[in-house]
Parts: sequence; C-alpha cells; structure tokens
Amino acid sequence: MKLAARVGQVPPSITLAITAKGKAMKAEGIDVCSFSAGEPDFNTPDHIVAAAKKALDEGKTRYGPAAGEPGLRSAIAHKLKTENGLDYAAENIAVTNGGKQSLFNLMLASIETGDEVIIPSPYWLSYPEMVKLAEGTPVIVPTTVETGYKITPEQLDKAITPKTKLFVLNSPSNPTGMVYTPDEIRALAEVVVARDIWVVSDEIYEKLLYDGAEHLSIGAASSEAFARTIVSGGFAKAYSMTGWRVGYLAGPVDLIKATITIQSHSTSNVCTFAQYGAIEALESPKSPDYIETMRQAFDRRRQVMFDRLNAIPGLSAPQPQGAFYLYIDISKMGMKSVEFCNQLLTEYHVAAIPGMAFGTDDCIRFSYATDLESVEKGMDRLEKFARSIVGNG
Repeated sequence: MKLAARVGQVPPSITLAITAKGKAMKAEGIDVCSFSAGEPDFNTPDHIVAAAKKALDEGKTRYGPAAGEPGLRSAIAHKLKTENGLDYAAENIAVTNGGKQSLFNLMLASIETGDEVIIPSPYWLSYPEMVKLAEGTPVIVPTTVETGYKITPEQLDKAITPKTKLFVLNSPSNPTGMVYTPDEIRALAEVVVARDIWVVSDEIYEKLLYDGAEHLSIGAASSEAFARTIVSGGFAKAYSMTGWRVGYLAGPVDLIKATITIQSHSTSNVCTFAQYGAIEALESPKSPDYIETMRQAFDRRRQVMFDRLNAIPGLSAPQPQGAFYLYIDISKMGMKSVEFCNQLLTEYHVAAIPGMAFGTDDCIRFSYATDLESVEKGMDRLEKFARSIVGNG
C-alpha cells in the first residue's frame, strides 16, 4: 500500500526513540542515568488513585460523553476561573486523551491548507508536526539565550502575515524551563489583540515554578486577549498522572464543539474512571500539599544539576524557572546534538534528548525529574565526557 504523503512529512519522535534505547540498555543490565523523559518520577497521589478505584467499584466503566464527564468539565472550568482568572463555563471545556490530543484536535479544527502557525523555537517537538498534519505551515521564530529563549513582542509582530492563524505559546517551557513574566505576557497579548490573531497557551507545567516566578495566562491579560485565547492543559505533570492520559482544551464554545466532533470520530471519550481521578485531583484539599512536596524536590534537583553543569568546561545553560528541564548549550563541543547524545548514551550511559528535536541543534535537553543520586552520578559522567572532548580529562 502506498502511504499518504503526510506520513513522510512527520518524523518519528526523537524523544521516544532515545528513551526507548535507554530502557533497552537498562533491560540488559546497564546502569543508565536517564535524563530523557519528561515525566515526574513520583507515583500518582494515593487520594487520586483511590478515587479512580472507587469509580471502578461503582461501575463507572462504560462509554461516556466525548466531551468529557460533566463533573470534570465543571471542575476544570472552576479551576480556570478561580486560579487563572479565565471566565470559562463547562461548555467551554473539552476533556481529551492527554494535553497532546487537545492540541492535535485544535489544529485539525482550526487550521486549513496554507494557514500559518507561529511557533517560537526551541519548541516542544510535536507543535510543528501537528500543524503539518493539519496541512498548515509552521512559521518557526528562533529565540536566543540572551532573551531567555522567549519570543519578543517585536519578533511576534514581524512574523505575522495575512496568512497567520495561530500563535503557540508555552510557559513554563518545554524544553527550556523558561517562564514568561506577567509583563512579557501582557506585551505579547497586546500584539495578539492588535493584529487580531489567535493564541493557544500550553500551560501543562503551570504549577512547577521556582525562584518566585509567576504564571499568568495570556487570556487573563485583558478581555480582548481572552476573546482570542485557547488554553491547553492537563494532569500529567502537576499530579504525576502521565499514564492516565487526561488533558483538556478551553476556548470559545463553537471551537470546543468542533474539537469534540473530531474526537467523537477518533478516540471518543477519555477513560471514564480516569476522569474521576482527575476530578479528585482538582477538588481534593490534599492535592496542593502533594504538588508542593514534588515541586520542592524538583527545585533541589534543579539547583544541583544547574550548579554542576555550569562548572563543566564547554557547557552552559540558563537557570530554568519552571517545568523540570535544563537546556544545555553544546556548541563548543564540536558536534551536533544527535551525535553528542548518542555518544553520551553509548559510551557514558547517560540518556538526554538532542536539541534537534526542539529546533536547535547546538543544544541538548536534560530532565531533572529523577532522584538526586542519579542527578549526581549522571553529572559526573557528563563532566568526564565533556572533559574528554575539550582535552581537560
């Protein structure tokens, strides 16, 4: 069978490939320090697991609405209104199979052939591929470490053309861990409003912030910005529910209905009893303490990894203020990111993600969503590798 041309336009996920190679090496008995996966190493909190078990015991195992369980849609709307200042109702919410499906549904529902979607780089690797699958055109806007890997209002304004349909904003960022300040968000919102484009705000890491960083959803910048904002979120990162596959999209009712229609012909509803776990995550008074415990653990690891990294000759990285990633500049190492990561994994048993996947081939991504012992051991190995390249070993 001849495959559709769209398949050839989308490369396999480098993130998953490196992660799989590291797991295969571990299965062979090799001691691998894995900094590749964007996944908390904590178990899902007991009270959330108990809620899902209770739902199973109560027989909540049947098909549900493609839009999501009404109780969860209402809980998400309440969360967005009280925590983020976004005046959504339940009808403005679609529950999806993870945050990834929320974005994929959005692209299919809103992007047509020739439409342009502005994506700052470094970017989460699936953004441009989703745009391509929707037959749109990704417009990549490079950012630099000097601007904290954040797009400026001037860059955004310059990138907008008559074909621009959507601007993708991700804060806190994967892969850089950088966070836009409230003033920076407001400045970008002014451009969105003045140029009358849509913006999707990917806020999956919003609760993982450090050093006093603040999260402001762009839709809360003004009523005019709210009218042009779509929010993507989920439960994977803050509640350590990656395998549960529960995310959501929030936006205008007509758009949300369109994404629900698409979902009704693909996956239908999200796993029913998992949604009851998500309701518990949002409504239980136990959840904030769990998130804070996990956030503090990530913060300690962040400090250790950052301090160790910036003491290694030839390597550097800005200090992340959110998520659980360190974005490392390897431009002085004399090799590009895929070669660097393959050699680091094969010879020194450290798994990292090549920056090529995120649009910058002179960087690699380390995740500190792993224990401190592994962080220390992995940084020892990275230092030996780097020193062997720069001649100081």
